[in-house]
Amino acid sequence: MSFDTFIFDLDGTLLDTLNDLADSANYALRSFDMPERTVDEVRRFVGNGVRKLIERAVPAGTDPQRVEDTLAVFRQHYLVHSLDTTKPYPGIVPLLQVLKEKKINVAVVSNKFDAATKELCAHFFGPLVDVAIGEREGIRKKPAPDTVEEAVRQLHAERDRVVYIGDSEVDIATAANCRIPCITVLWGFRDRDFLRSKGATTMVSTPGEIMRYVP
Repeated sequence: MSFDTFIFDLDGTLLDTLNDLADSANYALRSFDMPERTVDEVRRFVGNGVRKLIERAVPAGTDPQRVEDTLAVFRQHYLVHSLDTTKPYPGIVPLLQVLKEKKINVAVVSNKFDAATKELCAHFFGPLVDVAIGEREGIRKKPAPDTVEEAVRQLHAERDRVVYIGDSEVDIATAANCRIPCITVLWGFRDRDFLRSKGATTMVSTPGEIMRYVP
């Protein structure tokens, strides 16, 4: 089966953002004398937006106002340092270039806050991404279908030709909630067995394998 609209998750799918997310989370934790987290712990915490990342990273029972303050410091630090080590996964840019050459619609929907989503897409992909949507007020985060539905609307895409591509259980649930096919990538933040347990059916090990779904 082939598609003419590809909607991608960002972190763990197009970009390896893990170290920068961990650095900003630990900077925020240190700012309030809270224990730091390992990169592997942060890997497990991401996927549901930065608020959930911080709620999972702070010690259990942390005062709600302290959580808000930690989140604010994280956001400030990450906006400055989101490009320190972040980079596209190997093969991603060539894949997006082929999609552009074939006039395929490309969107990114992320639970990362909207400003960072747009900045990262513009920096790394420029005109290769047509629409980038992140977390913002007035639109529910994944796994709610809202951001994907908004991307489909902005692209004027035909729903039966749309595929969603991501690396986590949140992405699998998002595609299910949108009632569109899902391609699950194996180079991101979750492993094959975990993803299969969460309902992944179509999995790819390299960006090049996604080409089989291009007309």
